[in-house]
Amino acid sequence: MRDRLLVVPAAALRITSGEAQALCDALNRHFAERLALQAIDAERWVARMPPELVLGAEPPLALAGRDVALAMPANTAVHQLLNEAQMVLHSHPVNEAREARGEPAINSVWLWGAGRAPSISAPRWHSVSAAEPLALGLARAAGVRHRPLPASGSAWLARMPEEGRHLVVLDALRAPLALSEAADYHEALARLERDWFAPVLAALRDGRVGMVTIHVPDGGECAAYETIRTDLRRFWRRPKALEHYA
Repeated sequence: MRDRLLVVPAAALRITSGEAQALCDALNRHFAERLALQAIDAERWVARMPPELVLGAEPPLALAGRDVALAMPANTAVHQLLNEAQMVLHSHPVNEAREARGEPAINSVWLWGAGRAPSISAPRWHSVSAAEPLALGLARAAGVRHRPLPASGSAWLARMPEEGRHLVVLDALRAPLALSEAADYHEALARLERDWFAPVLAALRDGRVGMVTIHVPDGGECAAYETIRTDLRRFWRRPKALEHYA
């Protein structure tokens, strides 16, 4: 903006894998040992950096549209690092090409979530299916069986693992909700209903699934809605639309 900087998450920039790799390579050449970046996918990069750098804890989606100055940690070393990153990215050919196409430039990075991988001695889940790298990474650290997210609940059920508690991370609503994209939000919600909740509900009715619990994060808290097969026979409970819980 003219007098301030706003956080724009990668989900709003439509970054390609080639662009992500080229920008990471340029930043790595500049920073050498001070900052080592790796593109896990086009929108999610990870960094190795000195432990003395104190970073903000909030992810960019939680800060979408907010003033950078209000969320930046009070650490001059981080400020200097980001200033250098902005200079490297400003005239990069990737951004020149994006601007020529009328697309927004990828002109900075947001550093957050630093820390060491936790030690998990008694994992709650027997398997984790997700497209989100953090969930898959935590599953791997815990020694839990982990898989990429299938295209639908039917595909997941066809490969349903052994008995136990199994976590499926469905985060398609996160980006459109954070970016206030109402049309994309309702479209993603309809896809979740059609591709995931309807097949899982049918499996619950048929006895292939013993219990379904939906965890809905809301800020620092998480609401949970749990149902078993016998709950489906309680006709006196008035059903609510999925939008009530999403």
